[in-house]
Amino acid sequence: MTELLQQMIEAKQLSADDGQLLASEIDSGNRATPESEEDVLRWLADEYELGYHALDGIEPDRELLALFPARVLLKEELLPLERENGSVRIATSRLFATEGIDTLKSLTGLHLEPVLAPSEILNKEIKKQLGIGADTIDELDKETSFEVVEDDDDGDLDAAAEDATIIKFVNQVLKDAIELRASDIHVEPFEDELRIRYRIDGVLQEIPVPAAIKKFQPAIVSRIKILSHLNIAEKRLPQDGRIKLRLDNMDIDVRVSIIPMLHGEAVVMRLLRQDSALRGMDELGMDEGDLAKFQKVLALPHGIALVTGPTGSGKTSTLYTALNAINDAIRKIITIEDPIEYQLKGVNQIGVSEKAGLTFAKGLRAILRHDPDVVLIGEIRDQETGQIAVQASLTGHLVFSTLHTNDAPSAMTRLVDMGVEPYLVASSLEAILAQRLVRVLCEKCKTEDTSAPTLALKERNPQLKDATVYTHVGCPECRTMGYDGRHAIFELMDLSAEVREMILKDCSAGQLRDAARKRGMRTLAEDGWRLVNKGITSPDEVLRVTKDQSMDDNLVT
Repeated sequence: MTELLQQMIEAKQLSADDGQLLASEIDSGNRATPESEEDVLRWLADEYELGYHALDGIEPDRELLALFPARVLLKEELLPLERENGSVRIATSRLFATEGIDTLKSLTGLHLEPVLAPSEILNKEIKKQLGIGADTIDELDKETSFEVVEDDDDGDLDAAAEDATIIKFVNQVLKDAIELRASDIHVEPFEDELRIRYRIDGVLQEIPVPAAIKKFQPAIVSRIKILSHLNIAEKRLPQDGRIKLRLDNMDIDVRVSIIPMLHGEAVVMRLLRQDSALRGMDELGMDEGDLAKFQKVLALPHGIALVTGPTGSGKTSTLYTALNAINDAIRKIITIEDPIEYQLKGVNQIGVSEKAGLTFAKGLRAILRHDPDVVLIGEIRDQETGQIAVQASLTGHLVFSTLHTNDAPSAMTRLVDMGVEPYLVASSLEAILAQRLVRVLCEKCKTEDTSAPTLALKERNPQLKDATVYTHVGCPECRTMGYDGRHAIFELMDLSAEVREMILKDCSAGQLRDAARKRGMRTLAEDGWRLVNKGITSPDEVLRVTKDQSMDDNLVT
């Protein structure tokens, strides 16, 4: 008997007799070996004359869902689909685990007709239709002794926040966000609802929650405050805190920001996975030419290399990949960060602590007395930090840091604007790497894009002229988004003698860009078109993250 059949028997998706029957048919050559759970479920549907549903494009019937207790649906993995001829069709992947359907029959008095569906897709749809924590809120809503007190009564609110069901709900939100690879959790209060959104692959996605959650808003926020070691009684001023989590041996640092809004306190939690596996340089996805140039920069004995881009564009990941590549026994590497996002073996890492008085500038001065070869500064934020970084590079250190600018050429003018002397920028800066993250098309559902705008784009863009361009569609595998994961695009500018002279002459970022492009610099958009050419992403994504540049700039001239 195949391993798949054995697993389905253990999960009560398949009976032992049916497993033996199907296995004998496979052995006799009457039936092909099933490659997926879907194959077996379709066979069961034929054998027992039941329906099969792939659960694609289903519309939730809120009135129908309201007839069934959420805790039973979630526990027994059941999803009511529709009413038909006096019966309710209900999706299940466990045909022989009948306890759940029997329980629902006795609770509702309805006739239920099972329909088979794949377990993984079914679980995703149940969460989507019922909302995260539906069983917890359902249970909490029925507890007549539980009341959310007024904001003034902090003692009772503290007790409410420690209620087991509130604790469970907050844990469910955090666990769900981590499993979905979310980078941020937004809890937003409005007049008649509490909205929860996750930022997944750089885009906010609303997460379904039960309507009853609004009445528990103060207790939920208070629970998050308790976890973050914040003042539960303070509701008029912004507060910042941190939560340390561990899930399946993975450490997660959660940065919490709470701000009072019109209808209550809003919460944003940023999830930083400290045990994320670092990639090798060849896994960054850089163009071969840019990768070779970047590796030459890593081999330099001194100078400054900057990585620029907006928050969440992957700057820190790129820098840590670079540090990991040069981390050996003969180099002393020290970093100063806020916060420490990855832990690198063999690298001395310092976390900024504003409360203790350890700022970037103070920490950086101390680092330079610690005999380093390579220094990583989390971010150049002001003139003081910039000047110390320049001095460090001029005294024989290789310095890495980040800066918030739209593109690589703008980084040089930004440093000058901060107050760093142009001659110091020209003599110390070695390379600037701008980057963005574009979403990767879902391999399961992407389809060729033959729309008129895309055909017009291909005519105007030599990089796409002969390429097969794909667009997003959406399927259960990618949560109907059409994208799954992200890929970096880069703009690498190494400083030539001509560019250094232009910095001394106080030339604009546009003039520096033109000079760099004449020497072969590939812009962010041009690197994006490279990924479109390979079928990795769509034109919409490239235009979304490089919209600050004109189309003429995006095209190769």
